[in-house]
Amino acid sequence: MPTSPADPHLPAVHLRPPRNWINDPNGLVFHGGHYHVFFQYNPHGPWHTNVHWGHFRSPDLITWEPLPVALAPTPGGQDADGCYSGNAVSVDGRMVAFYSAHRHGRWWQPVTTAESYDNGRTWVKRPHPLIPEPPAGTTMYRDPYVWRQNDRWRMLVGSALGDGRGAALLYESDDLEHWTYRGPFHASDTAADSDPVGWECPQYATFGDRGALIVSDWTPQDGPSHTTVHTGREEHGRFTAATAPVPLDHGPDFYAPALLKAPGQDRWLLWAWAWEARDDAWAHEAGWAGVLTLPREVSLTADGTVTQRPARELLALRGARTLHRTGHVTRALPAELGQVGHSFDLSAALIPDPTGTSGLRLLTSADGSEYLDIHVDPRAGHLVVDRSHASQDPRARGGAYTLPCPAATHPGSPVVLRVIVDRSIAEIYAADGQVLTLRFYPLGEGPWRLQARTTGAVRSEFAVEAWDLNPSGTLMEPTLAGRGQDA
Repeated sequence: MPTSPADPHLPAVHLRPPRNWINDPNGLVFHGGHYHVFFQYNPHGPWHTNVHWGHFRSPDLITWEPLPVALAPTPGGQDADGCYSGNAVSVDGRMVAFYSAHRHGRWWQPVTTAESYDNGRTWVKRPHPLIPEPPAGTTMYRDPYVWRQNDRWRMLVGSALGDGRGAALLYESDDLEHWTYRGPFHASDTAADSDPVGWECPQYATFGDRGALIVSDWTPQDGPSHTTVHTGREEHGRFTAATAPVPLDHGPDFYAPALLKAPGQDRWLLWAWAWEARDDAWAHEAGWAGVLTLPREVSLTADGTVTQRPARELLALRGARTLHRTGHVTRALPAELGQVGHSFDLSAALIPDPTGTSGLRLLTSADGSEYLDIHVDPRAGHLVVDRSHASQDPRARGGAYTLPCPAATHPGSPVVLRVIVDRSIAEIYAADGQVLTLRFYPLGEGPWRLQARTTGAVRSEFAVEAWDLNPSGTLMEPTLAGRGQDA
């Protein structure tokens, strides 16, 4: 199903092909002078089946080049029904991809590999699975994550244990070929009345002697659920969390993040899948589904909080500054700030009225009936993003979502935000590094505009700047020519 270039919801700067289905980012690796981003991809339609590994690369996180599809299911093979999630490493002049081999009717997904010696243009699969069977006592097994730590290779595999807990299982190797199972690296707590859960797509980032374990919760009843991060320390192959797990992203449309340590830098980058928040039938009509978030930098604070901000390179996407306004607003009348494009990068400092809610409204219809609200609630200490009126099409999902905003509880102190909107996705970053990602689908014609508003009895102050986002070029569909073949 072709997608019209005029599709108003197809993101301009977020990474995805112009058509078809995508989900999890995979295989994030820096190799041959390029950042490589692979992703779950159906080249034949906008639905989750026939999963391949699509492939883009970039020298700078700004300009992206499509490469041939890296991996495709092998008829009759271990991955006959899909080359599912995993990651990749760069070693000895080659890239090695680790992935989950999916077949219908088999509850586990063996870990297997493919290699490329030509910078990812062609791939050769190993003839047999690397790890064909899960350990005893597991009820789910998929999504390898491999990294080098000190003098050894390590692998986490997402799992569920027989007692209903989610777990990340640890393996170790000296040569990437022979792997020894070390047991659960970390597992979830289980209350007597809790439902079973599995952990998908485990990722692990180290910050000195501390670590952050990111897992995506999956339940037998509803499938993909949400993403949590656990921070703490590892000792002898076991990770001990220092605090309770918390959401990595506070929005409803964020899942399966993947990590990459930037080359030669003490900097972790992260991409995630932002799924659709509209009826499947609408996505099928449009001919595409799913998008990857923009790359983020991930840090760990002294108190063990994981923070995120847009990758610093993304400032290069800013084009013309479309508005720059400072002032105040009262309950009697909204302040008109000006027009913005349908893809923009915004910085705001808001001093909220302590007696009500204060924030920004993105109006996407001429009559003002369609809008996305971003406001601060000082009494609750929350930032609220409300998409209940963000689309005139009833097939779009609504709802209001919150992220913690301690700064809002201090009268007179500014709440500083960065908001990146790209047609049908919004990524909202608070100054303390908390993030909320959601999808929305405006139908209104004509220019978009911003207002500052408050419901308080006093006044709210604001300083807002916005820039158009300039896409670096048209992202073409990855071809099937280079898909992974059996050895």
